[in-house]
Amino acid sequence: MKSQLSRIKEKISTGELVVGTGISLNDPVVSEILGICGFDFLWIEGEHSKLDRGDIDLHIMAADKSGVAPFVRVAWNDPVLAKPMLDIGAAAIIFPFIKTKDEAELAVKSCRYPPRGIRGFGPSRAIKYGLMDTEEYLKATEKEPWVILQIEHIDAVNNLEKILEVDGIDSVVVGPMDLSSSIGLLGQTNHPEVLKLMDRIATKCLEARIPFGASIGFNEKNVSDWIGRGASWLALDGDTDFLLGGGINCYKKAIELFRK
Repeated sequence: MKSQLSRIKEKISTGELVVGTGISLNDPVVSEILGICGFDFLWIEGEHSKLDRGDIDLHIMAADKSGVAPFVRVAWNDPVLAKPMLDIGAAAIIFPFIKTKDEAELAVKSCRYPPRGIRGFGPSRAIKYGLMDTEEYLKATEKEPWVILQIEHIDAVNNLEKILEVDGIDSVVVGPMDLSSSIGLLGQTNHPEVLKLMDRIATKCLEARIPFGASIGFNEKNVSDWIGRGASWLALDGDTDFLLGGGINCYKKAIELFRK
């Protein structure tokens, strides 16, 4: 049976758009529900949320049950933070604020066993609690999980050619907000200078043949722009956005009906 990540790779290879959404609330039922909506992956937020390792563990279980790939963004480019996420079955690790080739190399090494990397051996769910043959598992870990580098700083853009030379990078994701902040334009993600940086990232990734994505709120123009840049995948909105948007819409519609 193909893994969720294998299906994502297949979609990208055939030119289809891969779409996911964000998870920041604690209850794993959130991942279970969003996982059956048709998304290809769930971005489980370990950087800007209160989710702890136990919460993330349950979200990965719920994602697996719903047949959607669990991507985990760790709080920093630290092997200690990545290791338990790998052991409990993350399909991808997203490393934030990568700015140099050395940092990219550390991210890759964090996700691979020696001699390619520095990951310590102690998988649990990732090896089906010991049911999976060890040699089969080790062979699989040569290509999975995905190592995703988040490019969200002007230094990263300036160093991108060298970063993309690192063997073992599976994908890149752009963080528009922090990218805009790094040039003194926080929040102005449609400013011409920010757009130029995002275009540069897209061009360099296409030249290096490394699939790239973006983490953005759902906005038809922004989505179309990223598709136009050649993005392979997009992380759109998230659980709190859906809850807030649905709640506001429900309330407004009820008031409108009352006032008619």
